[in-house]
Amino acid sequence: MSIHHASRARVSRPQRAFTLVELLVVIAIIGILVGLLLPAVQAAREAARRMSCSNNLKQLGIALHNYHGAYKRLPTYKGGTWVNGSDGTTDQDNRMDLSIWVGLTPYMEQQALWDQIKNPNRIIVNSTSRRTPPWPAMGPRTSQAGYPPWQVEIPTLRCPSDPGTGLPAMGRTNYAACVGDSAVMMDQGPWFQVNNVVTSPPIAVAVEANASCRGAFVARKSLRFRDILDGLSNTIVAGEITTDLGDRDKRTIASIRGETDEIRDEPDHCEHEGYVSPDRPRFWSNGNDGGTAPTLAASNQGRGFRWAAGGTVYTAMNTILPPNKDLCLGGDSTGDENSMGIAPPSSRHQGGVHVLMGDGAVIFLTDSIEAGDVHHTNVWSGGTGASVPGAKSPYGLWGALGTRASRETVQAQLNQ
Repeated sequence: MSIHHASRARVSRPQRAFTLVELLVVIAIIGILVGLLLPAVQAAREAARRMSCSNNLKQLGIALHNYHGAYKRLPTYKGGTWVNGSDGTTDQDNRMDLSIWVGLTPYMEQQALWDQIKNPNRIIVNSTSRRTPPWPAMGPRTSQAGYPPWQVEIPTLRCPSDPGTGLPAMGRTNYAACVGDSAVMMDQGPWFQVNNVVTSPPIAVAVEANASCRGAFVARKSLRFRDILDGLSNTIVAGEITTDLGDRDKRTIASIRGETDEIRDEPDHCEHEGYVSPDRPRFWSNGNDGGTAPTLAASNQGRGFRWAAGGTVYTAMNTILPPNKDLCLGGDSTGDENSMGIAPPSSRHQGGVHVLMGDGAVIFLTDSIEAGDVHHTNVWSGGTGASVPGAKSPYGLWGALGTRASRETVQAQLNQ
């Protein structure tokens, strides 16, 4: 018997490929998923940047408390050195114009930088030559670009959400000291000089400073935690500022040479004057958009452009207009970026800013915080009605948080 071996032929099945329509559908689905994912990724990145920004402010609060623990006082806003008879051009002193951050450098892990500042040195930025005589201890004018410490960008003073970097700024900062809820004398405090000689202030100057300088920091005056009678947890000591990008942003480049009395009596003076662009309300008018072009500070005098300077645009904020409103300064015909005026905090975060409270807490406050009557006159020595010295802040919860001893009752639970 023969055995028949039958070989089964394998049946080849044709391979089925994607049709063009199916391929396009898959690509479309991937595109939609990527489109949905990107905003979430961007939001996650901004959340991380915002957390890092908040942490920086927290570190500054710890540094402030450590400083107070060592010296039993707060660092002086616009403190420093002054040589009587000198006009500052020879850089023998810093014109009593230092920010509070200079004194805090050794408490924010910048001991090497502090050693450069507190001692005379001869180094000149971008030069192999040496200065004769040396730069003075505590540094020269804060506008002196040849002095190395003033050019340093300190990581703790920079918020990652702020894209500003490099020239025309010197060392940038995204944090500023709170000087209260009144613009009157915020740039001077109880200090007086005649012909470049510091003298005791006239009684009128002392009275005005006592009436209007109501913040945790007062220019050229030493304060302690004990002076914050409203309570550390109810008082803002510092807040965020965003630096200028050269785009006429009303928050980051100041309108200057406004009428001092007008700004005192009408905080939204710049808006009333038509300086804000009707077409782009985040920016100053250029004069060709239906608005009036204001006089702006120089391009190298933007918000936060000098971490070591105590000038208004550089390291000061007040609680008159709510966060992210216009930077509107007075000084009349001689006004500049250091003059009194409206200097709200600002940020690149969505909808608000971080502030540092006296107890070290960092709180995010929205642009819509209750701010009372923004058309109301500041509190000052000649104020009447709700603007008399000692009155509670005319600017609601926002203004109350900026005063150190006005005895307002803060009922909001801010840190929840």
